[in-house]
Amino acid sequence: MPTTISPRQTVKKVLPLILATAIFMQMLDSTILNTSLPSIAKDLNESPLNMQNAIISYVLTLAVFMPASGFLADRFGTRRVFVFSLVLFSLGSLFCAISQNLTHLVISRVIQGVGGSLMTPVGKLALIKTFDRNELLKAMNFAIIPALIGPVLGPLVGGYMVDYLSWHWIFLINIPIGILGIVLGLKFMPNYNSRDTDFDLKGFLIFAAASLLLSVSLELFGDMQNITPVLVVFILGFLFLYYYYHHAKRGENPIFPLSLFQVRTFRVGIVGNLATRLGISSVPLLLPLMIQIAYGQSAVISGWIIAPMALTAMFGKSYVIKILNKYGYKRTLMLNTIVIGTLICCLAIPDIHTSIFWFIPVIAILGFFNSIQFTSMNTISIADLRNFQTSSGNSLLSVNQQLAIGFGIAFGLIVLKIYENNSELIRHETHNAFRYTFLTVGVLTIISSLVFRRLHVSDGRNMNSKE
Repeated sequence: MPTTISPRQTVKKVLPLILATAIFMQMLDSTILNTSLPSIAKDLNESPLNMQNAIISYVLTLAVFMPASGFLADRFGTRRVFVFSLVLFSLGSLFCAISQNLTHLVISRVIQGVGGSLMTPVGKLALIKTFDRNELLKAMNFAIIPALIGPVLGPLVGGYMVDYLSWHWIFLINIPIGILGIVLGLKFMPNYNSRDTDFDLKGFLIFAAASLLLSVSLELFGDMQNITPVLVVFILGFLFLYYYYHHAKRGENPIFPLSLFQVRTFRVGIVGNLATRLGISSVPLLLPLMIQIAYGQSAVISGWIIAPMALTAMFGKSYVIKILNKYGYKRTLMLNTIVIGTLICCLAIPDIHTSIFWFIPVIAILGFFNSIQFTSMNTISIADLRNFQTSSGNSLLSVNQQLAIGFGIAFGLIVLKIYENNSELIRHETHNAFRYTFLTVGVLTIISSLVFRRLHVSDGRNMNSKE
């Protein structure tokens, strides 16, 4: 008799693909604008310097609405919220493509951002609730690859589309992907909910304000003229976080319960994400900048130099389960973080006369280890969460990752500007400023491996899966 596949098995096969589609759209959209801004500015009769608003509006909307994703999924169901988020994201993409001026574009990016803020966290939540702990690593491993590919392909795809088609296509490309996600979501996405959940409006507003202020300060750090007001905004963001801490201690049902931080693996995962992404997130920005500014190469060539990172990230996903099953999370994360930091330091070795092709093998190896890092950090963070903690824990993890990426980019740019302003140290060579930046960021990444010492050797064994 032929074996029949149960509906649950079908869902388990398709769900990681649905989440991968959502992550790819969000990550691609976060970076695809970078190489396209001058072309869009010209078409909309705007200064390229003003076009940063199109990027900032999207990032800030993500930061504000992500904290609500867990509650909305519990209240209205994962399928409804996920499909709604894809509809919003696709409509926002269409509105971006038909924008006639910068104001239209910014409003359209906000609509996209609301969709994006719900899309990935709710997709991940459905994945966590569908798969058993020993199956989750394999499912998450597949779904997380677009998070590695998106930032690498974004500038490259954006550059080619602007050169050979028009800037409108960088948004229109989302629509067929979004429609595919909507169809698959309606058919296969489970509709988990928990209707007894009350919404912590005060906590949401406090945490959203903290996320907003921190995100604004990170964006301003990247292009700072006067550091004092930026620091004020940054400190204010942390004060709001402290205010939220006091609110959560007193509140009956806070949006992010403090009990989450009593789970050691979640606590280490959150801190580890923040610490290690300082280096990981800055490389895809700093290396293309160096190739264009110091070596005088085009944006397309700089995009191709970092493209191998995407290929080796895909290759790395086939090894991560074997590695984690054999060595465990603690040893894997500690050693892997040291390897990543060392590879970032290696980017500082070539001088201005070295061929740019020297960077390709370093970047290729880095992509492989990044793949292991992201899968390991994301899965250990949710390894020991109870069922009632998964919604809030998953939302907080998504917010944390978004802020960590921003911290990494801002930190890389700040270090670069500090070295650029020290002309004696860099001997009036811009290339040396980049070299010292890679060295600094790499060493700090190596030091960040100490965060994972807080893990126990046995942590994550409940996530062990068959290949």
